[in-house]
Amino acid sequence: MGGVTAAGGLVPGGVAGGGGGGLPRGRGVSPSLRRGEHLAAGPGRGPGRGASVSQLSPRRADRLPTLGNRLSGGEQQMLAVARALAREIKLLLLDEPYEGLAPVIVQEIEAIVAEIKTLGMTTIIVEQNVVEALELADRAIILDMGQMVFNGPAQDVMENAELRQEYLAI
Repeated sequence: MGGVTAAGGLVPGGVAGGGGGGLPRGRGVSPSLRRGEHLAAGPGRGPGRGASVSQLSPRRADRLPTLGNRLSGGEQQMLAVARALAREIKLLLLDEPYEGLAPVIVQEIEAIVAEIKTLGMTTIIVEQNVVEALELADRAIILDMGQMVFNGPAQDVMENAELRQEYLAI
């Protein structure tokens, strides 16, 4: 049987087993689990890096007993990030982390991603909200019809009007 392959030809479980963690589209928050249960659940948990990231947004601490379906979209997104970081991962993949969120919550997510960056963790962001992602990024890769058309410093994308217009419409 075939199967899905990911980075380096590994099946997705192999990526996770190798220290990769992801924030799936749709957040993967169970409506029947409390926020604290989400943070405590899951295989391969590390010694608590997620707790420090969870503390970046203080108003979340009082929400630990809240069921997943009672959290706002932004709270669910932050929970998903904290859950991924609770494992000792080396690589974090964020798929559309700003999707459907209010601008104030996008700013909170950006602050968390900036904090993750200071931890030295490699983070890959797949995002339609290009400007915000580029402001956080060190490097950028632009794909067009499945082909890589740019791979270089994010700042180069911000400074190249022709590249932005042709591939990013900004």
